[in-house]
Amino acid sequence: MNRLIPFALLPAALAAHPSFAQTAPPPEPAPAGTTLAPVPVRAKAETDKDTVRATTTRVGKGQQELRDIPQSVTVVTERLIDDRNLDTLKEALRNTAGISFVAAEGAEEDIRLRGFSLQASGDIFIDGMRDPAFYERDSFDWDRLEVLRGSASMLFGRGSTGGAVNQVSKQPMLLTQHEVGVTLGSGGYLRGVGDFNLRTGQDAALRINAMVTDAERWGAPIDKRGIAPTFRWGIGTADEFAVGLYHLQNDNGIHYGLPWLEGGLWPTDPKNYYGMSSDINHTGTTQLRGYHVHRFAGRSELRTQVRVADYRRDQRASAIRFGNASLQPDGQAVTRATFDADTVLNRGSNNKRMDQKTAVLQSDYSGTHRWGQMAHRVAAGIDLMRDEFENFTLSTPAGVTLAKPRTTVGTPNDGAWIDESLRVATLSRTFASNALGVYVQDLIQIAPAWKLLGGLRWDRFAGRYRNLTGQGNPATNPCAVPADARYRRSDSLPSHRVGVLFQPSDEQSYHLSYGTSFNTSGDTYQYDVGSAQTPPEKSRNVELGAKLDWAQGRFSTRAAIFHSTKTNERNRDADSVDACNYVLSGERHAAGFELDLAGRLTPQWEIYASYAWIPSANVDRSSGAAGTEVQGSRPGLTPRHSGTVWTTYQLTPRWRLGGGLNAKSADKPVGLSATSSNRAPSYVSADLMAEYAIGDLLLKANLTNVTNEHYAEYVYRGHYVPAQPRTLQLTVSYRFH
Repeated sequence: MNRLIPFALLPAALAAHPSFAQTAPPPEPAPAGTTLAPVPVRAKAETDKDTVRATTTRVGKGQQELRDIPQSVTVVTERLIDDRNLDTLKEALRNTAGISFVAAEGAEEDIRLRGFSLQASGDIFIDGMRDPAFYERDSFDWDRLEVLRGSASMLFGRGSTGGAVNQVSKQPMLLTQHEVGVTLGSGGYLRGVGDFNLRTGQDAALRINAMVTDAERWGAPIDKRGIAPTFRWGIGTADEFAVGLYHLQNDNGIHYGLPWLEGGLWPTDPKNYYGMSSDINHTGTTQLRGYHVHRFAGRSELRTQVRVADYRRDQRASAIRFGNASLQPDGQAVTRATFDADTVLNRGSNNKRMDQKTAVLQSDYSGTHRWGQMAHRVAAGIDLMRDEFENFTLSTPAGVTLAKPRTTVGTPNDGAWIDESLRVATLSRTFASNALGVYVQDLIQIAPAWKLLGGLRWDRFAGRYRNLTGQGNPATNPCAVPADARYRRSDSLPSHRVGVLFQPSDEQSYHLSYGTSFNTSGDTYQYDVGSAQTPPEKSRNVELGAKLDWAQGRFSTRAAIFHSTKTNERNRDADSVDACNYVLSGERHAAGFELDLAGRLTPQWEIYASYAWIPSANVDRSSGAAGTEVQGSRPGLTPRHSGTVWTTYQLTPRWRLGGGLNAKSADKPVGLSATSSNRAPSYVSADLMAEYAIGDLLLKANLTNVTNEHYAEYVYRGHYVPAQPRTLQLTVSYRFH
């Protein structure tokens, strides 16, 4: 971390350097003798906790009306998070259509949006700053979750075709208000949260969010702690500041998954766990963060943010596989016909240890100006990031044996244990990168009902990789990496976004947009001899959509037709003499329709819904090499239909009832061979909620997966992770001043 601290001092250096001081367009000078207009102070969070509907976002750089963004944006508000008891990032994202999850590496948040991967180092953010993907995120400090769909490189730099996910942190408010809550539930679940907001002065406040969660969870326990104090001062003045700490520690177990049975799911109870009681998935992060906002005369501001963080991951997982025929009681390979309680299971090992340190600085200007006869909303900025990544090999010392015992289908949760502390961690790979991005965007009011948007960004990414121990056997593997191999690569690329908006009234906004994005080969935190020679992948997204308000502004709809294409996907070169090379020969696309509904149809009846239909998705070109998807096939993790609906009704001043559905059509893992039949069947799951209020005391019951539906929540080529069984949770919360 000490090596990164100087990076956090960049704001002062940039402010002092004339070339950087003029990065943002200068604000219009105020007339002589005038003062800044007073800035209204909000006593509420950015998104009201009492609604599932959002009207503004910061995902587009600067505070913006959703209607002014010519791309689809889905917002999961704090109201929805609380209603459905959504504790983690994946749980929250299940409430947005078009999302699928890879059951790959435990804590790595490998998420697919519109069928495209949100890259490991690319597409997940906290308050607009990039957030590496190998720890399990928690919702205790969220004000809301924002999902920007389609190409996002113009705003955020390197990233996927699918979009970007932004976690918006809770900020101190100018009031004194506190809330505590305790939840008890199935699987030995216990969660306590606290949200304490204290006004400390005329324009200052302190907010502390804290969380503790413990659960037995049928063999894969949860043990996590989090705290996020933030002090904010100058609220509502020309210069506003905030400093804070975010700490999250997960000392959890892990359910790594179950092997496919003849391409489908087992007939088993989801509570059955076949891993070891000693399996762990310890992840966490500690972040120091702060920001400064300078408000100019008029409607302009310069927001500068800095974050220095470290991330940790230590995984010891059991990879469950069927024993070969010689191990089975009848001496036959496992099929549905032979599968029974005596079927033998092997417990393999999937162990990972990773550490990462990052430092991020970004400064974003946003402002409204009138030049000539037209109004302009300008956004411009610069962001810098330093990333240092270390990967460790876990081995057993000489004379130590850590063999995992076999088990059978009929003996789950057997409590088998080995001493994982005996494994020795040895540094095996390092990766360091520097990233710089600058952008400018202008939203121009060209006529009373028409706006044009144009944006351009330039990025430079430079990575340095070292493999200390080597990888593979050079005698048998031509793609083996020798010991102490070192690779470097740098890329510089532009990205752009253009759009047109038609807004005939305050309730209607229609848009047509085109944007580009790119992925560097360093997004996997490593290079090899092939990827170090491979330029970035490129993508484009076209979208036609509408945002409409109804019911006197209480209810909003978002609809969009999109076509996303990755034009030069990385593939192993199957035709080359050197099969270790990558070629940008792949191409795939996904096209479909999305619909979001959010708000109140009546003062008592609230609805949130999100639906995605992707009828056209295809691997248009592929090298055919091992690990690449088959040309002409539908890409994995791109279901035709997916959606969610949640509705509540205020029966009386005290009683509120709610219910919802999550559904997805049949899907398959990414990267299957042409002969693989592994598929996750379609499913529909139902949830219920009942809430009773007594003044500031709130009692709530949640029943999740009411019908105990057995389905695959996360999928991978060799295994799937079943969804949680039917669970009941009871929550008591109290608000006080």
